[in-house]
Amino acid sequence: MSTSPSSLGTAVVTGASAGLGKVYADRLAGRGYDLVLVARRAELLDAVAADLRARHGVNVRTLVADLSLAADVDKVASLLREDAGITLLVNNAGTSTLAPFAATSPAQIQAMNAINVDALVQLSRAVLPAFLARDKGTLINIGSVLGFFSLPVSTAYSGGKSYVLTFTRGLQDEVKDSHVVVQLVAPSATATDIWEISGVPLSALDKNVVMTAEDCVDAALAGLDLGEAVTLPSVENAGLFAAYDAARAALAAATQNGKPASRYQVK
Repeated sequence: MSTSPSSLGTAVVTGASAGLGKVYADRLAGRGYDLVLVARRAELLDAVAADLRARHGVNVRTLVADLSLAADVDKVASLLREDAGITLLVNNAGTSTLAPFAATSPAQIQAMNAINVDALVQLSRAVLPAFLARDKGTLINIGSVLGFFSLPVSTAYSGGKSYVLTFTRGLQDEVKDSHVVVQLVAPSATATDIWEISGVPLSALDKNVVMTAEDCVDAALAGLDLGEAVTLPSVENAGLFAAYDAARAALAAATQNGKPASRYQVK
């Protein structure tokens, strides 16, 4: 079904053929956004697009891209720079290998960094100048609670998600005097196919700590509507993050000292 362009503009969702990206595409279409769906699996992507056109009556384009490949990242980045109708980007595409670092292959580490970090950074860089020039636009970066801490099997993955955390917080400081919105979403365990890819099957987890993809995205969008800079869908006590952020700011202030701390001074 073809319609006139949406008054909300176009939302670009990476990793849109399954998991969180597929749900984001559905929810954003339900809100009235036109869509560009990005993923590497063309058949799945086309099926998602056809379903969304039929159910929501919005314009949906697809762009087949493997974001572990620099040439494909450039292809998506060109679209983000050149299409003035794009008003929202969800940097959702991701991959994971969960294993001790010494048992993780260089290729697996490179793939995680390429998709989880490098592609996210390059696509953020591609879209933000236009958002700032128009003083309008929304960037949503999908991080992880594992960006706040590391497990014995998540060292490489946590390192990349920690980068996403700090990078996105930095962007928020940069755009704070504009009407551009930058949100970090940090899910905990969520029922997507990333677990099978990671080497730790979903069945190995306590089902009581696993959130559905639908609940995760709905919570993330509710957080966006509330104006949250950082949304942790599974954390009931919002004061925990406020305390964490206050401690981070206090630690940063405490580093501004030109002399070694007294415990390091020779007596």
